[in-house]
Amino acid sequence: MTRRSLILVLALAAAVLAGALLWPKGRPVEVVRVVKAPLTQSVVATGRIATPARIALGSPLAATVLEVHVREGDRVRAGQVLVRLRADDAEALVAQASAALAEAEARLLQIDRLGRPLAAQQLVQAEANARVAGAEAERARRLVAQGFYAQARADDALRNHNNALAALDTARTQLAAQEAGGTEREAARARVEQARAQRLNAQARAAQLILTAPADGLVLTRKAEPGDVATAGKVLLELAEAGETRIYATVDEKNLRLLRLGQAARGVADAYPRQPFDGELYYLAPAVDPQRGTVETRFRIAAPPDFLRPDMTVSVETLTGRRESALVLPSEAVREPDGGKPWVLVARDGQAVRVEVELGLRGVGQVEIARGLAEGEQVILPTSGALEGDRVRIRDAAKPRVNGLQVPSGMAR
Repeated sequence: MTRRSLILVLALAAAVLAGALLWPKGRPVEVVRVVKAPLTQSVVATGRIATPARIALGSPLAATVLEVHVREGDRVRAGQVLVRLRADDAEALVAQASAALAEAEARLLQIDRLGRPLAAQQLVQAEANARVAGAEAERARRLVAQGFYAQARADDALRNHNNALAALDTARTQLAAQEAGGTEREAARARVEQARAQRLNAQARAAQLILTAPADGLVLTRKAEPGDVATAGKVLLELAEAGETRIYATVDEKNLRLLRLGQAARGVADAYPRQPFDGELYYLAPAVDPQRGTVETRFRIAAPPDFLRPDMTVSVETLTGRRESALVLPSEAVREPDGGKPWVLVARDGQAVRVEVELGLRGVGQVEIARGLAEGEQVILPTSGALEGDRVRIRDAAKPRVNGLQVPSGMAR
């Protein structure tokens, strides 16, 4: 071998050795370890504070506002006077109906105390007149038969007798009409009842000029001041009925399988984030909103804090599961978690290996690995860009959080 050839061989060998020493050992990747830790699964939703009912108090007729006794934020009791109105026609109707009732009652009293006794006396007189007329007609008939009177005298006596009998029938009819159950007395009694009903109606209309609280509650809005003219149907006050405080919220329909009636929940008002309060899920809507793909949920707050207000925005977290010791990974490490076959890339012997996993509970930013991985295994984060089968080498690993605590990640060996 010539000197020149030897130099070329040595240079080639040096190049091969340098390439072997400098060639990268694999793609640098970040990994997280599978660790055992407590895990809580929950469903978080945003909703609003709701009261049992909202009550709108309005004027049932056109009237002038005289007094308003409450303002926004006042708590009221059932039956408490809130607003006084004035309508002159309502007062006039009460006076008119009262006068009509007094007139009807006087007519009924007149029938009982004067009309009926007078009719009885008239009946007695008519009976006596009929007897006298009858006797006179009989006497005239006999005298005419004996030739003492002309026939005209008998005819006159008979006509007088018939008139007396007609007057007797009239007197009997008049007395019957004024007796209990008679037509005239019943008509008078009916007029009394009608007048009473009209007065009650007028009084009820006048009573509408005083607005009272139908139930215990909280004044939300005041929309009238003294001197305002309230038209029929105009809302003057809005109340929130006192009672059980609730949260109405909506959750994504994919979480419906996790929710059960009676589950414990914790609410946090946006205005008071450091003062959570407990609740309970008591209602799940039977249907899904097809436009939004959400389900309405309702929560009962047994001991509501004083700062809660109707329509206040709150976040409510429903506890749906808990493991005291679970194999946990950050959610970001799992590929296709909502698909039929979630999987991860595991760093094994310097290579990225695809492993299908079965997920259990899902917490905030964390998932439980129910099957497929063992404690301590290193899972490659998707941000590393590694693909199945790639040669990999571990660089400074990420530090996942498990229930709020940082867990050191391991280095591959």
